[in-house]
Amino acid sequence: MPALKSKPTRTASLFLADAQQTLAKHDLPLIVKSLQQLSEEEIWWRPNAASNSAGNLVLHLCGNVRQWIVAHLGGSDFRRDRDREFAEQGPIPRNQLVAQLRRTVRDASRVLMKMSDDSLAAKHTIQGLHVNGLEAVLHVVEHFSYHTGQIVYITKLKRAHDLRFTRLPAVRPDSK
Repeated sequence: MPALKSKPTRTASLFLADAQQTLAKHDLPLIVKSLQQLSEEEIWWRPNAASNSAGNLVLHLCGNVRQWIVAHLGGSDFRRDRDREFAEQGPIPRNQLVAQLRRTVRDASRVLMKMSDDSLAAKHTIQGLHVNGLEAVLHVVEHFSYHTGQIVYITKLKRAHDLRFTRLPAVRPDSK
């Protein structure tokens, strides 16, 4: 990670706070709630050989976030085995998957909190792509959200009912 030469601008601070919020407070809880509704066997269920299980997607998210944010933006050492994320067939227990994902998001959040305008502008080569820090953060957030949706969908397929994740609590007229 480049030296923190400048503090982030207000816009950069808002962007980084929103990235943290999306990962830690929106998507992570959806994944955890989904995994809690699946049996250990269902976490590793694949609808077909060309598809991934919820467990594979969790491992993939951990690898992606660690590679892009924790290692490249944060300067930590990390060797990723991307093919293994998809080849794994479990069973890795639910609590272990959840702990690994929570730890990964927590580590990424720490990096995001320390980023500056200079680190957002710094150039990186990640998975053969030439990106700046801003692009890397944006990639991770949208990639995490994309796979969150897949995990939620797998859970809906297995549970065969609305998981009610998008329902807002009813506001009573007298509660203003």
